[in-house]
Amino acid sequence: MKSIGVVAVLAVVAAGISQVAAHHSASMFNVMRTEVLKGKVVELRWVNPHVTLTVKGTLKSGEAAADWLMETTSPGNLTRVGGWQRDTVKSGDAVEVVFHPLRQPGKRHGLLRQLTTLSNGEVFATNIRDRETADLE
Repeated sequence: MKSIGVVAVLAVVAAGISQVAAHHSASMFNVMRTEVLKGKVVELRWVNPHVTLTVKGTLKSGEAAADWLMETTSPGNLTRVGGWQRDTVKSGDAVEVVFHPLRQPGKRHGLLRQLTTLSNGEVFATNIRDRETADLE
């Protein structure tokens, strides 16, 4: 009977560890640096636990365009921030992306902070806390 209890506890601990390992914090991004990328949407993946956006673009004019992977929060959180939907942007849309780059140089991966659609100037935030502090001013 005692061994069943030990097995049950180990199973619960193992399940908890796998959940923690599957999710990560934003510590891999350099939140002290902000970059701006201009380009065209390749893909918006509207999935849990993180929506991702791939943009083919450049940081500086004259550079060759390259694919950048932007990570953000969950679909539910983006919906609550306001304005986001699974079809907010489509492949080929011209966008400007404000993001925090990875701490590891040379990787084209970032934490999305804001997206602007260049066709109409519509701005989409990704962090509900940014919106809350803006309302306090």
